[in-house]
Amino acid sequence: MLNYVDTRQGTNNQYTFSNGNALPYTGVPFGMNHYVVQTKNEGSWFFNPNDRIFQGIRLTHQPSPWMGDFAHFLMTPIADDKIRGSVFTCQSSYRPEEAIFKPHYLKVKQQRYNITTELVPSCYGASLRIKYNSGQQAGLVLNVHNQSEFRVDAAQRKMTGYVSNFADCHDKGFRMYVAMSFSKDVDLSATGYYDAEGQFFPEVAFVNADQHVVIRFKDCEKGTLDVKLATSFISQEQAELNLTRELDTTLDEQKELAAEAWNHYLNKIRVTHPNEEYMRTFYTCLYRMFLFPQKFYELDADMEPVHYDTTARSVKKGVLYTNNGFWDTYKTVYPLYSIIAPKEYEEMLEGFLNSYRETGFLPKWLSPDERGLMPGTLIDAVIADAAAKGLAQHLLPELLEAMLTAATTQSGQNCYGRQGTLDYIKYGYVPSSYHESVNHTLDYAYSDYCISRVADVLGRSDIAAQYRQSALNYQNIFDSETGFMRAKDQNGQFRPNFNDTSWGLDYAEGSAWQTSFAVFQDFQGLIEAHGSKERFFDKITELCNKAPDFDVRGYGFEIHEMSEMAAIDYGQLAISNQPSFHIPYLFNYVGQPASSQVILKQLMSNLFNSGFDGFPGDEDNGSMSGWYVFSSMGFYPVCPGSNEYVLGIPLFDSVSIELPNGKQMLIHTDNNNPQSNFVANVQLEGQDYTKLYITHEDILAGKSLDFRLGLAPSYRHYSAEELPFSISKK
Repeated sequence: MLNYVDTRQGTNNQYTFSNGNALPYTGVPFGMNHYVVQTKNEGSWFFNPNDRIFQGIRLTHQPSPWMGDFAHFLMTPIADDKIRGSVFTCQSSYRPEEAIFKPHYLKVKQQRYNITTELVPSCYGASLRIKYNSGQQAGLVLNVHNQSEFRVDAAQRKMTGYVSNFADCHDKGFRMYVAMSFSKDVDLSATGYYDAEGQFFPEVAFVNADQHVVIRFKDCEKGTLDVKLATSFISQEQAELNLTRELDTTLDEQKELAAEAWNHYLNKIRVTHPNEEYMRTFYTCLYRMFLFPQKFYELDADMEPVHYDTTARSVKKGVLYTNNGFWDTYKTVYPLYSIIAPKEYEEMLEGFLNSYRETGFLPKWLSPDERGLMPGTLIDAVIADAAAKGLAQHLLPELLEAMLTAATTQSGQNCYGRQGTLDYIKYGYVPSSYHESVNHTLDYAYSDYCISRVADVLGRSDIAAQYRQSALNYQNIFDSETGFMRAKDQNGQFRPNFNDTSWGLDYAEGSAWQTSFAVFQDFQGLIEAHGSKERFFDKITELCNKAPDFDVRGYGFEIHEMSEMAAIDYGQLAISNQPSFHIPYLFNYVGQPASSQVILKQLMSNLFNSGFDGFPGDEDNGSMSGWYVFSSMGFYPVCPGSNEYVLGIPLFDSVSIELPNGKQMLIHTDNNNPQSNFVANVQLEGQDYTKLYITHEDILAGKSLDFRLGLAPSYRHYSAEELPFSISKK
């Protein structure tokens, strides 16, 4: 399936507007490093697919432009003995249409130098093959930043060193160690570095602070240079150990291994459709779901996992993962892992538990350690979904302890745990004195439900009952007069001068329209709060039909999410951002699935593609890709932890899911054409099926799911048992 994937999907961006804000990562699934062509030296937006300038290949750890790159350096092949090493002086044009951008393989030809470079990744390093053709002095420039040191051993044709150029980290001395090995027949004796004034120092074998290592290869004017590199966050010795383990593998052999690693995941879901663009979009989205989180652990001399603890500033045993924001990924990424990658999911949970052991709190946004961004503690949903599906049972007692810690303890550091924890317990909501208080309240109520689910699995009925009750706290900020969730002060008074299209202040990256329906655990209760199914149906219909207006009051300026909602012009349905992912499915909860179906088909068909503008907003660690992957298969995990997937409308003629128990789930769609926007009939295991959801057990049993699409919607009355999960149904 790699043939369908071009990693440049969603990479045409600027800080004011996102078509994905993605990077064209070459790496292995969950690998510690990624590699990206750099086309411009402009902070976090260092690649654009329309640029024709190649500045080098960047070893990067940037999960999002909004997070930055906590450890990176730039490698630029050159063929000129006068180059002084700065990015501007050594850059070259290249032809993007001729370059190869694949998950497992990168190939670029520099027009200026007539150099062709190939790169193949591994988990901890990479292999490069650089072919020099010009007859000029061959070289490789390393651009580094902040406090960095490199030493060259010309006799052994090796270079070792470290970079310390984090975006932010609890350990201000945090380093990434590097080891590089070069072809046996090259002479590195002319290698050195340039200082800020452009003076060359061949006799000094290290470089400090924003300087340029220029590795020169004698007798390589025309020929091929092989480079091996490896990195470590633990030590220089570990970096060299990681390198040693890869020296006997050729680039071509590594390319096969990397391709196998990707196909292991891509082949788990096979889809068919006569429109190949749909296939390209699906598999490129699927590729993006296995980039993050990244491994932050390595294997020591005894092949045991070890990692660097940035809090204690010491090496610890065990696994660890980084570069993940749970506010985004809990919705789609981890539910997919529960179906096709449960073992990896369990290992990730063990890593997140190690984060708790080392900091006292479960992580919220890791890069490399806790950044504390976004509301809520939504790793709770990742844990609850695993618990409900029978995963990581041996970890659950300590994971429940960690969830309860966040629910009851106010950290002295804002980056950890819940904000306003004690006030939430006191009032049953987070008061308006806290920024984004509405989102905090809704997220904590959902997390309380997640705690109750884990407690249920562990037989802790007392805890389950307590938190199932506090999961209804969303009711405390619902305004029945306006039909929105609104911020309240400590006296129980709603904030005055309410404007339903005002973004920010009480709401995170949205207004009351995008935020007020984040009651995943109890939509039946929310419907009752609105007064009736009819009134709730009218409200979400109004959301879809209302103009995409916004008031910038809470931010004071137009943020890119506002621009993207206005650009896609799907009413207030801002599918361009994670808070709206579930909204198209809400019509199912009032027994009106036809409205969900037609909206979903338009969203999938019109707003997603495999090209440079492939997403309607920030892709965010696989989360938006996951929305497309699930929705295009015909079902979606609206409430992780419930074990249910709400039915939508499939995009593909057939879907085959390879399950971890050796079974397959087959999904077939009849009458699948552009004009058929509705589901006329559903069958499960060959029997007519009227429920608007399927269960995780249905999937793992390999039950077949058959859809027949139609031109006109069909209407019927749905009983409570046929509607998706809500606490209030219990």
